[in-house]
Amino acid sequence: MSSESGRLRRLFAPLNTPICDWAGRRVWIVGASSGIGEALALELSRRGARLALSARSAERLEAACTACGGALALPMDLSRDGEIEQARDQLLAAWGGIDLVVFNAGTYRPLRAWELTAEAVRETLATNLIGTMSGTAAVLQTLLEQGHGAIALVGSVAGYGGLPKATVYGPSKAALINFAEVLHLDLAPRGIDVFLINPGFVATPLTAQNDFTMPALLTPAQAADAIVDGFASGAFEIHFPKRFTRVLKLLQWLPRRVYFALIRRATGL
Repeated sequence: MSSESGRLRRLFAPLNTPICDWAGRRVWIVGASSGIGEALALELSRRGARLALSARSAERLEAACTACGGALALPMDLSRDGEIEQARDQLLAAWGGIDLVVFNAGTYRPLRAWELTAEAVRETLATNLIGTMSGTAAVLQTLLEQGHGAIALVGSVAGYGGLPKATVYGPSKAALINFAEVLHLDLAPRGIDVFLINPGFVATPLTAQNDFTMPALLTPAQAADAIVDGFASGAFEIHFPKRFTRVLKLLQWLPRRVYFALIRRATGL
């Protein structure tokens, strides 16, 4: 192989180790009692993964674990101090290690700027950003000691740019995108993969609050399929549906005057 072809291969190589075989893989999904998290758990269960599931609602969590063939239930609230560490210790006592942690827990309040409150800011950031960052800190030492493993952070296309009604949610996801990029820079050389999952609109209890037409709306099962395909590709960013996410990415290249005008026209807000 020539040096030129070798450079090309490295240039287009996946940024993460592709995950194609799920049989026996130890996967912990945080935020798994409904929506995308539950659908992903069901899909990975069908593919033979060994699952641990966490969520705030113990009742719904037990139902999800049962549906997944008896997954390990680790009820917790990611925004409460100490609960992620306690769940991690229970998991390690049962499994001895972790292959993939998916941080899917999140909250959403549709708010215009004039509806902003300090309570909404604290609640959203506590779960979407601080909780996820704290959860990552809780599992990192284990992954580094293993010398392998992966972290997946579920962001949102709302983090690409400012959107009406995403007054707190959007900034929390924008920060999460930045966090995932920093993690990949630091951890990839140490054998730890970092995946960033940016869904478009998915029909979940959170998006059910929206009072506008959601373009390219997917079911949770469709979202789970897209995520599994993304893991198999080894891509750093798993974004979907492409017909929607690519448009939003393109909008970020436009002058702000044009961007604002198009967003106002598209949303009617």
